[in-house]
Amino acid sequence: MLILLTIVHVVICLALMAVILLQSGKGGNVAGAFGVGGASQTLFGGRGASTFLTKGTMWLGIVFFVTSLSLSLLSRANSQGPESLIQKEAKARGVTSAPAATPIQAPVGRPAPATSAAPAKGGK
Repeated sequence: MLILLTIVHVVICLALMAVILLQSGKGGNVAGAFGVGGASQTLFGGRGASTFLTKGTMWLGIVFFVTSLSLSLLSRANSQGPESLIQKEAKARGVTSAPAATPIQAPVGRPAPATSAAPAKGGK
């Protein structure tokens, strides 16, 4: 399921890029560079091409969003699948989890070192 959805997602991405590039911008359009500009005017009518490409962009964007969300949820659900090499090694050694961090303590019988930032007054 994940592979099929990934393939559909890539196809939607490519189609979305093509539809966006075929739309006319403020200065000019890429459709005219490929010779599609005049053909799109006669195929869809004067305003039909921009309406068709706008609706196509909208629907491809919606499908792109849905496939992106679906891929995210499916990959999160499958994240417990394969183990990393570190997890496999820990399991082989019998380690179930990382040891808890313990605070550093002074050795028994010795006083803790003084950590004052200012030097003592009155001494040489």
